[in-house]
Amino acid sequence: MDWSFYKDAFLQMLSGVPLTLQLAALSLILGAMLALVVALMRLSGNIVLDTIARIYVFVFRGTPLLVQMFIIYYGLSQFPAIRHSFLWPILREPYWCAILALMLNNGAYASEIIRGGLLSVPLGQIEAAKACGMSRLTRMRRIILPLAIRQALPGYGNEMISMVKATSLASIITLMEITGIAARLISESYRAMEIFVIAGALYLAINFVLTRLLQFAEYRMTPYLREPVHQANHSSISSQGTLS
Repeated sequence: MDWSFYKDAFLQMLSGVPLTLQLAALSLILGAMLALVVALMRLSGNIVLDTIARIYVFVFRGTPLLVQMFIIYYGLSQFPAIRHSFLWPILREPYWCAILALMLNNGAYASEIIRGGLLSVPLGQIEAAKACGMSRLTRMRRIILPLAIRQALPGYGNEMISMVKATSLASIITLMEITGIAARLISESYRAMEIFVIAGALYLAINFVLTRLLQFAEYRMTPYLREPVHQANHSSISSQGTLS
């Protein structure tokens, strides 16, 4: 086995990890803010806002991310109005086009996850908060959002993992993240199998860390599902006494 080749390929693809993490982190942060707005539009009761949100979700969930990225990167530049607008310095850069496509796609999926979390908040909790004299903003901040985030976290965690893998499509518009560097190495060495295995291992390592962080967050946000320490110790002592 050519270990020197594997080492060199690994180190070159490792240099693409920061860009992959940037794309994933920015698109998830911006997508989460967009998703919350869209979810609130769906639940607002306003027919206009609800219709706009429904159309957005339908379009971006119903079309492939690759097509969306191509339209944003290649398609928008064909309109003179956009080329002469203040948006052109951003839309002419592949980095920001990738961020925009990933953000819009993530926002569509995450909005439904967040909406489901908001709808899962028990009505009794909201009524109790009203009875305590909480304002609508205070109820949202202290009662509704914390409970909704706890409910939505497992589903949103899956969306975060999917978004990390979706960053590989940014290589199609010339960005040299992990997959982009892998494609360049394949064109130079014609050793696709080995290079894609290394690239897959890097994505696997990133998602391994991400899943552990999500598990820790879920553990911290659900203390009511954990057995109290004193009760656990009492159960252990009782079991030892029974055995003796």
